[in-house]
Amino acid sequence: MPNENLPPLSLYIHIPWCVKKCPYCDFNSYASDKTIPHFEYVKHLLDDLQENLPLIVPREINTIFIGGGTPTLLHSKAINILINHIKILLPISNNAEITIEANPETIYSNQFKYYQQAGINRISLGVQTFKQKHLELLCRNHGIKEIQYAIKAIKLLKLRSFNIDLMYGFTEQCLKEALDDLNQAIKYNIPHISWYQLTIEPNTLFYSCPPKLPDEDIIWDIFVHGHKLLESSGYYQYEVSAYSKLGYYCLHNLNYWRFGDYIGIGCGAHGKLTQLDGRIIRTIKTNHPRIFMKGIYLNKIWKVNESEIPFEYFLNRFRLIEPIPRKEFTDYTGISEDFIRPQIIQAISEGYITENNKNWQTTEKGKLFLNSLLQIFINNN
Repeated sequence: MPNENLPPLSLYIHIPWCVKKCPYCDFNSYASDKTIPHFEYVKHLLDDLQENLPLIVPREINTIFIGGGTPTLLHSKAINILINHIKILLPISNNAEITIEANPETIYSNQFKYYQQAGINRISLGVQTFKQKHLELLCRNHGIKEIQYAIKAIKLLKLRSFNIDLMYGFTEQCLKEALDDLNQAIKYNIPHISWYQLTIEPNTLFYSCPPKLPDEDIIWDIFVHGHKLLESSGYYQYEVSAYSKLGYYCLHNLNYWRFGDYIGIGCGAHGKLTQLDGRIIRTIKTNHPRIFMKGIYLNKIWKVNESEIPFEYFLNRFRLIEPIPRKEFTDYTGISEDFIRPQIIQAISEGYITENNKNWQTTEKGKLFLNSLLQIFINNN
């Protein structure tokens, strides 16, 4: 059936190069040998976007996220050209949130005049930890001085917002050290903190040579005490691993978790695009830069089966702490609530969610046992 209630639309741009590959990273990234084809890659990104246009039902774009890799390795003038040409191809909101990811060792204040000219107003900084010994254990390419310089430089820019990534639950980390990291971020008055547990993913160096991690009791203590510290310091947990001061949520990530649409361009980028006839189309772009820059952009495209849509919707939606509007489920999926009513009843009866006339809300049990809650929606026939 036609879907007239299209979700909001965002744009994700993937820059695949890094200074070096971190041992825990499973993102689509490649160590740079300092021969990055800056302007050639931008041309291919724009050609990739052009190929997507027939799938895009026109809507104003409210968020753009330039991720990687380390996007700030790309020449700032190339980024400026990229965003200015995107504005010609797509309707971008005058108040759009435009984020670029960066690592501390790639922050140079003179490059940001080009970013700001192009409209970039948010930076996501990959700090991971404020402890030098832990940076070395994680094989990060920056030290404490680079972190301090980067945070100071970003704050001077007076951007709309900025975020730092912090990690916990890694080798040799104790509760005190994890809380010290959070206290450092709080002291710097960082408006948004992404705080997540190290997980060992396939196709990483840590997967083939696993480090000794803290036991589950220590990790749980870190989370409980860290959560209390952040909340008592004025940060609100609005997503499983995201804490923010009021008014500084990452709007781009919120669109993902609310089952919004997004165009994905660049190596390995994923996209989700709702069509006027109600179909949900997913795309995955070619992974390797060498193939991508031969003009072979699309790796896979498919229509999501109706039976799989409820699980995809709740896989995203249950990550958020906020209530889920019941009406939104039908608006964004084109599926009647009756289709999932048995699963909703089961989730309520098992204590994972509550329900009122307008919303569903995940309970504390549902947040703790999210995988069990999601399992209810996997086999929906």
